[in-house]
Amino acid sequence: MPPTNTPTLRQRRLGAELRKLREHAGLTSTEAAQRLGLQQARVSMIEAGRYPVGADRVRAIALTYACPDESLVDALAAMTGRRVRGWWDQCRDHLPPDLVDLAELEHHATALRVSLAIHIPALLQTPDHTRAMLREAVPSFRPHEIEHRLSHRIKRQTVLHRGTPPPYAALLHEAALHIQYGGPDTARAQLGHLLDVSEEGHVTIRVIPYNCPRFPGNGQTINYVHGADPHLDTVQLDTHHGCEFLDAQAQLTKYRTILDRTEAVALKPDASRDLIANIMRSL
Repeated sequence: MPPTNTPTLRQRRLGAELRKLREHAGLTSTEAAQRLGLQQARVSMIEAGRYPVGADRVRAIALTYACPDESLVDALAAMTGRRVRGWWDQCRDHLPPDLVDLAELEHHATALRVSLAIHIPALLQTPDHTRAMLREAVPSFRPHEIEHRLSHRIKRQTVLHRGTPPPYAALLHEAALHIQYGGPDTARAQLGHLLDVSEEGHVTIRVIPYNCPRFPGNGQTINYVHGADPHLDTVQLDTHHGCEFLDAQAQLTKYRTILDRTEAVALKPDASRDLIANIMRSL
């Protein structure tokens, strides 16, 4: 297959992991190309995610680099071949690339953990809540842009309702439960939805109450996406300019620690449900 000038996040991640294996082996791209029987330019394109490789090629590369981690090699091999073209590909013409990449990343996740301070998790939002939030964007979205983003968010939520959904753990501050996007009726329906979805076996919702003396990570929104191997985990952070994706091992360790500490101070699931129900009744 010919090279591509617009590799997806998943393709770029595969290339980056192969580059890490090469560097860990102490090889330059020129030395690696000689051992693999490839041109140096081809190695560079593979590492940039611009040239597709098959599972056999990935295994040959890993063997050349003397990678001892069979689980990681298997996970990398599974990322090769013909790319899954999902519903998100239809969004590339009218949404930022990072939102499209996020949907693909979640599709391949083995588990999902999120932590938020003043927002309901995107995968747990009702359409009315989402639409009300999008109307507050700065600069403002035009009506058709709101509908595009709303449709994208609703389709992202299907990852939690497929045949074998990934475990999903949400940590959210009590403040997020009190903000009435769309008014009391919309807020009440949103809280009711949280209660409903929390009854599903693969979904866990835990709340950090107002009286909690600390909030690890200072309330930064964190979306931790588990890959097929721990080396392939990804952290997605929301910024004012779009999504930021992190995958360095030090970064992954940092955000796992923040999530673990946040979970330690959050209410248990049953107590969280009781708090959500009480707030809903007060509206």
